[in-house]
Amino acid sequence: MDTLPVNIPGFVWAYRFSPDEKTAVRLNNSATVAELTADNCFYWLHLNLVDARVPALLDTLDGLTEDAKSALTTRDTHAAITVDEQMLYGTLVDCQRDFAQDTNNLGWLHFAMSDRFIITTRLQPLRSVERARALIDKNPGKFSRPVDLFELLVIEFQRTLIAIVIELTEELNQIEDIVYDSAQRDERRRLAPVRRTVVRLHRHLRTVLALMRRAAAADEDEMPFGFDDVARRLTSRLETVDHDIYALQDRARLLHEEIDSKQSSETNRHLYLLSIMTAFLLPPTLVTGFFGMNTANLPFAVGDYGTEYAVVLIVASIAFAWWLLRRVDIL
Repeated sequence: MDTLPVNIPGFVWAYRFSPDEKTAVRLNNSATVAELTADNCFYWLHLNLVDARVPALLDTLDGLTEDAKSALTTRDTHAAITVDEQMLYGTLVDCQRDFAQDTNNLGWLHFAMSDRFIITTRLQPLRSVERARALIDKNPGKFSRPVDLFELLVIEFQRTLIAIVIELTEELNQIEDIVYDSAQRDERRRLAPVRRTVVRLHRHLRTVLALMRRAAAADEDEMPFGFDDVARRLTSRLETVDHDIYALQDRARLLHEEIDSKQSSETNRHLYLLSIMTAFLLPPTLVTGFFGMNTANLPFAVGDYGTEYAVVLIVASIAFAWWLLRRVDIL
């Protein structure tokens, strides 16, 4: 592990790529800005926006426009892709990761790319970016242009989405088994976070797709070399995942409707039973109310068998109510 002091503010990592030699050199923590550039080389600089000195560092880097600098330091939480002056910059959505495990919480990767560099910034560690770094270490000679790195970042985001889709599909399978079981269990609380995650992913993915198509339709003189082909490939990849996420969203919605339907049926059954009990108890209530009136000359008020007669009338009234409900096909 590199424990040297950091000279570049917000430094997370940096690579210097040599297309001629097909190498990628990872710079250590003590690297300076001057070490990023070399003849016939391009670099990837990854920065942490928690460091407040990052905007000042970007002012010292050659080739960045003011709009690109703003895109790298923005705190906006929505996707954006802009093509201008043979540069590509904006914000991509990704999923966060912590020290223990990957998460499904959304994070944001800000980037600026030209034919000489790709600079990325973020606030939280991101799943796709970390996997992209691991692939560079594994196969450094694969990347000959900055646009290849951009394609790698988006491909890793797609693979992150595929992993999330598989995870959410398994969760929906378990919920579905319970929902269609004969036992009555309310799975709405378990289904709610799944639906929320799917809706958020689908919304942001549709935005990224629209932005990618718009960027691919820009003038060729404005976009970095090779981006039009990369954009078409990435659009095709993201559309495939978008179909899967849309299917998950539709499936989660149908499950929610099924749960609501079962809950409504259960509520109606309880109301039905309550209505039946009310129908049985109304006649006895009428009998007891009659004998409880504070008036003279009530039947069975004199004699030793008044209570017995009242009980007989109550039982008879219940039997009559039962017979009447059976007669009208309620029972």
